Amino acid sequence: MITAIREVRRAKGLTLEEVAQRCSPPTTAQTIGRLETGTRTVSVAWLNRIAAALGVEAADLVSLPERGDLAVAALLDADGATAPRRAARVTPPQPTPGAVAVTVGAGVGDYRAGDEIWCDMLAPADFAGALNRDVLAPVPAGRFVFGRLIAVAGGKATILPPVLGAKPQTIADAPWLAVATRLVRAL
Repeated sequence: MITAIREVRRAKGLTLEEVAQRCSPPTTAQTIGRLETGTRTVSVAWLNRIAAALGVEAADLVSLPERGDLAVAALLDADGATAPRRAARVTPPQPTPGAVAVTVGAGVGDYRAGDEIWCDMLAPADFAGALNRDVLAPVPAGRFVFGRLIAVAGGKATILPPVLGAKPQTIADAPWLAVATRLVRAL
């Protein structure tokens, strides 16, 4: 976490001593200086005290590190790799709230050892939207079934595991399914 205490204080034309005296309870200019420079850790309590002293919201005093993005160097299609016509950037993915992952220990189906399969949780009412996609489903005894969702009917979900020759498994009243949304594979 990076603080903007110094920038806000200077923008308001206040000295370290003035901010220290405006804090409730008052503190020392030295303490405010240490919090500004990061030589002392800024707790939430300190952040709230300093924000009140400066007359701003605590959120105005912090900035989280920005996620970097990547420049697109080439476009790949049937004709090969070509330079993009316009500058473009891509942002690395960030998991959605409630997302879970499946890691692949040994190659199976289309998946290779080391793959990460990112999945988004679905409530039972949304199961049909995942038909013909890979899903993770909980089953009793802390176990799971992973594979292609091939049918949803009457509170039952039928999943075909990716193992060659595997038989479909039907799960009744699954509390959730997690549909595969992203494959992360190291090259």
